[in-house]
Amino acid sequence: MTALLTPTEVEALARAAHEGQTDKAGRPYAEHLRAVAEGVRARGGDADQIAAAWLHDSVEDDALTERWLEEAALSRRTKDIVRAVTKRAGEPPEAYARRILATPGALVVKEADLAHNADPARLAVLDGPTRTRLTEKYARMRALLGLGTPD
Repeated sequence: MTALLTPTEVEALARAAHEGQTDKAGRPYAEHLRAVAEGVRARGGDADQIAAAWLHDSVEDDALTERWLEEAALSRRTKDIVRAVTKRAGEPPEAYARRILATPGALVVKEADLAHNADPARLAVLDGPTRTRLTEKYARMRALLGLGTPD
């Protein structure tokens, strides 16, 4: 059996996969990945969840392929969490939320993702219409997931 990737290796892979990518505010995308991983850790997440946090946008953003994920030396749980939090084209938010809630360990990753995405400091640098649209989008997803107000 192949040894699983270490947390350091997962982080390095995620950083390399998103190299050159920026968020909506123009910041290096790796800052978002780090913040989500730290958010999962702060919420008591385990190694599988922290690995999934580093990789949570990798398939969705086409930084890594579904085939790569399937073949990667990651735990089945980490792979399941990454798949659960990967939005699918045309998928209704309700179906997305149901998948997250049905996947053990995925909710804490999505909660940390939403918390960072909705951070007022991050949103403040966006134009008004984008800020409003994203704030509403994140609040709706939190409600669908049964989460309270952001921490």
